[in-house]
Amino acid sequence: MKGVVLAGGTGSRLNPLTKVTNKHLLPVYDKPMVYYPIQTLVNAGIQEILLVTGGKNAGDFLRLLGNGRDFGLKHLNYTYQEGEGGIAEALGLAEDFADGNPVCVVLGDNIIEMNICRAVDAFRQQRRGAKILLKEVADAERFGVAEIRGDYVVGIEEKPRTPKSNFAVIGVYLYDTTVFEKIHRLKPSGRGELEITDVNNFYVQEGTLTYETLDGWWTDAGTFESLLRANHLVAKTGANKISEEADAAAAAVRKAGQ
Repeated sequence: MKGVVLAGGTGSRLNPLTKVTNKHLLPVYDKPMVYYPIQTLVNAGIQEILLVTGGKNAGDFLRLLGNGRDFGLKHLNYTYQEGEGGIAEALGLAEDFADGNPVCVVLGDNIIEMNICRAVDAFRQQRRGAKILLKEVADAERFGVAEIRGDYVVGIEEKPRTPKSNFAVIGVYLYDTTVFEKIHRLKPSGRGELEITDVNNFYVQEGTLTYETLDGWWTDAGTFESLLRANHLVAKTGANKISEEADAAAAAVRKAGQ
């Protein structure tokens, strides 16, 4: 399985901070935001990772991350998204990188307390279809909400007035190799973008979209409020745990390469 971190976009909700840098380079406690999704993949045992970015600050990612040595990686891949075509378009740029392998996709502003090892292992056993991660929240109407039946997701609604569950769709997705064929079939939404929810709904129609619920806290960091929350959560409860998991994962990667 290969990993993809989506770190493009304009970050307009964080203006004026994002007038001078990419959103994903902003600090969350003691690390740049983009460190957290990369570490999430590394902690799950994924060693081949592609970073998708865009905009005028794309070169800053290379200066910051290099070949991924800080994460115990031998190599870190990069690609560039022209314009603002949406999350699904950005994922489509990973088709050659995936090279027929399933992918684990993490949005670049998603930060979690624990890890996604259980979901990744379960998806390896699933073999086909897709799996998304969900988190039970008190204010589901603010998010994309999954309607679930047994082990499967049977519907996803964006910011519904009356949510059919309290399970929000967070920005971690696992896809089989048919995801790129599905992206090719997409049409732009009213926002003029290719939507990741439409990709997920293709899997819903096939009856192959499963889910895993996330332990521990989760937040994105795409608004001033959520960026502040992310800083507080990492500083209060996550900094030592994230650092320890990062050190253990890096050591495991180095050992595997010996």
